[in-house]
Parts: sequence; C-alpha cells; structure tokens
Amino acid sequence: MTVSAHLELAQVFQQDGFTATGPLLSADEVEVYRGIYDRFLSGEIDSGDKRSDLGSHVPRRDGVRENITQIMWPSALHRPILDLPLHSRALAVARELIGDDAELDFDMLIHKAPHTGVPTPWHQDAAYWIDLPDTRAVSIWVALDEAVLDNGCMWYVKGSHQQPLRPHRPTSDGKNIETDCSEDEPGATAVPLSPGEGAAHGGHTLHYSRGNTTDTVRRAYILNYRPAAMIRLERAQGADHGLEENVRKVRNANADAGE
Repeated sequence: MTVSAHLELAQVFQQDGFTATGPLLSADEVEVYRGIYDRFLSGEIDSGDKRSDLGSHVPRRDGVRENITQIMWPSALHRPILDLPLHSRALAVARELIGDDAELDFDMLIHKAPHTGVPTPWHQDAAYWIDLPDTRAVSIWVALDEAVLDNGCMWYVKGSHQQPLRPHRPTSDGKNIETDCSEDEPGATAVPLSPGEGAAHGGHTLHYSRGNTTDTVRRAYILNYRPAAMIRLERAQGADHGLEENVRKVRNANADAGE
C-alpha cells in the first residue's frame, strides 16, 4: 500500500469512524485460518469458558450450540496463530489509524452458522470498556468467508464516533449489551467484504450485523488495538477482556495434547 493510500485510509477512519482496509490475507492464507477456526468451533482446540453466545437472548434452533459463537483470545489459547501473518498485518494497519504506540489488546472469533438468523445487537464497543484517559482504539474485523448483508456483514454509522456514547442496556438475558439504532439511522452503512478483506472501526463507532439467513457460514476474526500505555493501565485495573488464568490453563492443556 502506498503512502497516499495509508493517508487516505487514516483520513476516512478519522472522518467516518470506520474504513475498509482492503485485503489482509491471501486466498491460501484464508484457508489456513479457516482450518484453525473450525478446530475451535468443533472443540478440537479447547476454548474453555472463553466460548460464549452473543445471541443467547434468543432461543436457539435445534442442533445449534450457539446463535452467534464468540471465542475470546484465540491467540492465547492457540499460540501458533501468532506465527501466521494476520496479527502483524493488522498491527501495521492499527498503527496507521491510531498511532505508532498501538499494540494488541485482545482478539476474538465471531461465527454465524447458516440459518441461525440472530442479529448482533447495535452497540459501541466502548460501552463494554472501562474509562481510560486515552480513548484511541481500533477493531479490525477480518472476513474469512464472503460477508454479505444476509449472512452478517458489518454495518457502521458514519460520524457516530464523534457523538457522546449512547445509553446501553443489557440484552434480555443480561449477558451482553445493546443500544437503540437501526439500519435507517442517518449514516448507517453496510460494508460487504470478500474473504481475507478487513474493516476497521473505532471504539465509539455504532455497529451491528444482521443474522445469518443464508446457506453459507460467516466466520470473522477480530483484533482490537489500543495504545500500549492504556493496555498497561487496563491490566493494572484488572481489565483483560477475559484473559485470566483459565486461558493459560486451557492453553497448557492444548499444548499437552500436542496443539
């Protein structure tokens, strides 16, 4: 990517609160990540209590373990992921967007199986986080499958990052949060992606995705970055996005099993 392209990417991000990043993985690299991803989904790579259902407020269909599968900290649970290219490439993008002091805060997998049909509620990531003196943050959402409207590509609201944080409330089961917004909101923009492409959004940017009503799977890998000093401050206050000792126990168990 040229210097001018990097500048344009950063300008769009600052103006809109989100931007498409372009390709981050080749087709062959996508296949490698899909293979690891599916091992997480099958349970071959144990995720312990870091696996949850972002759609748990909606009754599950028969045969579906989760409406929206979320697995926190795949890079801590399965360290070989860090030897693959996505983390370094996403870090380079994050530093272009929020500064050279950006480091990985956490990563996660979010999966929507075919015909599960449960939307990810509208929310702003910052509503989940503790208050920090430096609010710079970027989440880089990477499609491992074709991400389209009806299987759950991301929607963002342009300029919402420049407004005060909206009131959020717990979802009906109390496990996640949501806020009032819709696809009719001024500035609401869908961002379809091809496999290997990414989209980046800030911590105050309103976003959501539809449920998957198609015959296809929708796998996404999300990496979140913020200034290194803010990560240290988070950790000092006990905020580690669910890393905890249990992740290390699961990782060790995976290592013992030859992962």
